[in-house]
Amino acid sequence: MSASPYEWICVAEHAEFAARDGAGALTFRDRMWLLGGWNPGDKVNFPSICNSEVWSSRDGISWTEVCRQAPWEGRHTAGYVVHDERMWIVGGDSNQGHYQPDVWASADGVSWDRVAQQAPWGQRGLHCTAAFAGRIWVMGGQTLPQMVAGEEIFYGDVWSSEDGEDWVQVCESAPWEARGMVGHSAVFAGRIWLLGGGTYDTPQTRSRKFFNDVWSTADGVEWECHTPVAAWEPRQYHDVAVWDDKLWVLEGWYDPAAIDSIDDIADSGNRNDVWYSADGVEWHELPDTPWAPRHAASPFVHDDALWMVAGNNMEPDVWKLVRR
Repeated sequence: MSASPYEWICVAEHAEFAARDGAGALTFRDRMWLLGGWNPGDKVNFPSICNSEVWSSRDGISWTEVCRQAPWEGRHTAGYVVHDERMWIVGGDSNQGHYQPDVWASADGVSWDRVAQQAPWGQRGLHCTAAFAGRIWVMGGQTLPQMVAGEEIFYGDVWSSEDGEDWVQVCESAPWEARGMVGHSAVFAGRIWLLGGGTYDTPQTRSRKFFNDVWSTADGVEWECHTPVAAWEPRQYHDVAVWDDKLWVLEGWYDPAAIDSIDDIADSGNRNDVWYSADGVEWHELPDTPWAPRHAASPFVHDDALWMVAGNNMEPDVWKLVRR
């Protein structure tokens, strides 16, 4: 059996920031930026379940708290992209009893501009977001009636914007089944890629859905299904990335038998498998992942490495994957 071409390195077991999941992860101006996050067990650093902290690091070892409380409401699993020489937070979650249909941008992590207060796609959470072809894209997501009163909606639409303020619905119903719960984004080979994902259970729909199909698009309208069943297990709350000229799928959550309510996210369903592909069709598993199983982590592509930071293991650990 041939040796793996990659190696994981533990950069920090306990970074300066508090443990969290669902935090934004952006590489911008030669630094890694960690935005917000969720930890209901830490009332000191997360008094409202989610916070709006901003941390940054050049090396993954030393982290600086750039902003203790940004002007955007605390959130996690939002949309996070770099676009037009700024970092962007696109939408949010429903943990405060309402949706967060706003859009924010910053060039330094300290000063933030609210570009849109009520984006037209805004009554949703768990959506997928990407920066591609000079625009920001929002895809899928759903409502959560158990957290915000209203009807149950599972979205399969696609929106885009050049400036974050004016949005156009480019596709009302994409050919993939409505979904969300894909962390971060993958833009590869001149296309946006949608890799797996799923839906949350609601009072009306008691079962979650988990997917492992692979789709891509060059315009948000026409979509190609590269495989209906990838080699990796169906999952949600996983993270995706593009590094070393490959698509990557990392960790996630899958345990439909353990689901009884929105509050029941069993540790038993956390994963630590890592997969990569050069075409979205043929997938290879990277063996012997050394970090703890988790979901909703914060992946970075920085300094010629793929980084895995924090997540639902609720440890502020920092790892990086390098070529041997």
